[in-house]
Amino acid sequence: QVQLVESGGGVVHPGGSLRLSCAVSGSRFSFDAMGWYRQTPGKQRELVAAIANGGNTNYADSVKGRFTISRDNAKNTVSLQMNSLKPEETAVYICNAERRVSVEGAKRVYWGQGTQVTVSS
Repeated sequence: QVQLVESGGGVVHPGGSLRLSCAVSGSRFSFDAMGWYRQTPGKQRELVAAIANGGNTNYADSVKGRFTISRDNAKNTVSLQMNSLKPEETAVYICNAERRVSVEGAKRVYWGQGTQVTVSS
């Protein structure tokens, strides 16, 4: 019943900016962590940014200083502001949400369908 829907992807020139948003429905509870991954065909999926329920953030080294992740716990949304985009950052950006369960060490992981970001001149 949990569904993640991304929006905000598109085509921009190098140096441009985009803001991605992810809306989560089907759950009345907040998630322990929410974040963004990106996937390029032929390459391993990588974590771009993540934010915990308490506000702690984690960024890939390549995006530090240019990307900012934020969340609204009341609305169960997570956003990613991307500035100074580079061509090599062209990828499908995928929203992620995680929540612990009662079983020791177990968690539920949910994924969106992804939104395309293309950085090209």
